[in-house]
Amino acid sequence: MHTKAVFRAAQALNEAGLRVLRFNFRGVGTSTGSYGEGSAEVEDVRAALDFLEERSPGLPLVAGGFSFGAHVGARVAVDEDRVRAILAMGLPVSMYDFSYLAGANRPVLVVQGEEDEFGSGEAAEAVVRELGPHVTIERIPQSDHFFHDRFDELKEAIYRYFTEGPGARVLAPAGGTDRSGEEGGADA
Repeated sequence: MHTKAVFRAAQALNEAGLRVLRFNFRGVGTSTGSYGEGSAEVEDVRAALDFLEERSPGLPLVAGGFSFGAHVGARVAVDEDRVRAILAMGLPVSMYDFSYLAGANRPVLVVQGEEDEFGSGEAAEAVVRELGPHVTIERIPQSDHFFHDRFDELKEAIYRYFTEGPGARVLAPAGGTDRSGEEGGADA
């Protein structure tokens, strides 16, 4: 939650007009509980979505995360009808199978550092290319897994996707104009 990449992603989403919730998984930082090997963390993501939905009923939800959080958040989001778009930063493609994203019936943005030690931009693009046209990858040149010294590029890629790209279309109010200037509803 306190990584600069997560902070900058939250800024980008907030500036694009979304409410943002950053949280730690159980057992991380001052969170109670202990690491659940990915299974328990699924419940953490669902609880966060419930929290957001309760406090902002009717607003479209975006789910995702960074690294392990991208893997868990995206895995949950694929099966959550209330989630309209997915954001995955720093996919650890060398550690996990991301083929489940092929079944996501919503836009997915993957932001990957070109020199990410857990999956280079090239390696992530090879994975993403097989998932379908609903998945977009933004490769950040000269960036490692944590996007050190490339936070502005990370933030801009996310902001642009949710104001001008596929993310803008799904976040538009029903029957209104989406942020890309195209007419359509939230289901466009």
